[in-house]
Amino acid sequence: MLSTNSYFDGKVVSIAFEPPEGPATSGVMAAGEYTFGTSQNERMIVTAGELIVRLPGSEEWTSFPAGTEFNITAGDSFDLQVKTPTAYLCYYS
Repeated sequence: MLSTNSYFDGKVVSIAFEPPEGPATSGVMAAGEYTFGTSQNERMIVTAGELIVRLPGSEEWTSFPAGTEFNITAGDSFDLQVKTPTAYLCYYS
């Protein structure tokens, strides 16, 4: 079953689904700056575009272009800068 979610006045839209690897979302982010909190561990894979991320506990911003990924622990939050429309795939555990 698919379900959609929209955040930040429709600037971030995701589709939730259940592949064999476990719960996941696939989505697109419009240009902007966002802060996300996590309730589960997340493995975020950038599939198109680029996410510039400030990971929990860091003051540094790190670029994650298409084909790269990063992990966030449950209960943390992270900041994103998105310069151009960017697509992602996120697995939850």
